[in-house]
Amino acid sequence: MSSEKENSNQATKVLFVTEDDPLYVIQFFDVFFKEYPRNDIDVIGITVVDAFHEPIWNTAWRMLKFYGPIDFVRLGCRFVWTKLKGRSIKSLAEEAGVRLIETHSVNDTAYIEQIKKLVPEVIASVAAPEVFKKDILSVPSKACINIHSGRLPIYRGMMPNFWQLLHQEEHATITIHEMAEKLDAGGILSTQAFPLQKKDTLDRVIVGTKQEGARLMIDVLVHFDCTLASKQSLDMSDAQYFSFPTPKDVKALRRVGHKML
Repeated sequence: MSSEKENSNQATKVLFVTEDDPLYVIQFFDVFFKEYPRNDIDVIGITVVDAFHEPIWNTAWRMLKFYGPIDFVRLGCRFVWTKLKGRSIKSLAEEAGVRLIETHSVNDTAYIEQIKKLVPEVIASVAAPEVFKKDILSVPSKACINIHSGRLPIYRGMMPNFWQLLHQEEHATITIHEMAEKLDAGGILSTQAFPLQKKDTLDRVIVGTKQEGARLMIDVLVHFDCTLASKQSLDMSDAQYFSFPTPKDVKALRRVGHKML
């Protein structure tokens, strides 16, 4: 048998980079680690970076302004309960036998040298809290990819699920795309629609797009070579960029019939 055929049967070697989020991003990995086919995907490691490089009280203040006092308390109770149970992305990775690779920054030189030794074919960003710079983008032999919960290039930026709800889209678009030095500008590998309801909650949509996004990621990684070869270039003439929603934006979301939780 030829070496080409043998290579084609090998599992895709993927390294995940994500943020430490025990409420929403964890939903992605809960599904992914349970469902991914070990014969087709080799998860060689995962790096879990702090979501915000700031004191927890600063993060809490930002979330209070975003959610409002009642939903903030409800979400806080959920956060504390999750912590008390010891449930985290790191614990899910350990249960799945996936190696944890620590760093304070994915653009750190020592970290980049460390992951080069693992020889990843794909580096997959799942809500990674940092912009990937040129050095880490060049590490994998095939591509760095990112999963984004919005239609690109229309919903580039932060909290795409929020903005799609506010703009009363019929569905959110889960997008997996190749990463480029410009944010949310790489070629599209695959998309999937997630239906939105007339009276929806941001909570339901975030959880749902994370869970379905995990299944889309599995499909992309299983058929990675074919998917990468057929990627679609983005027409950046229609590109928009959305920042983190303000309290005024949250009031507008509620006026159109949606809730936060």
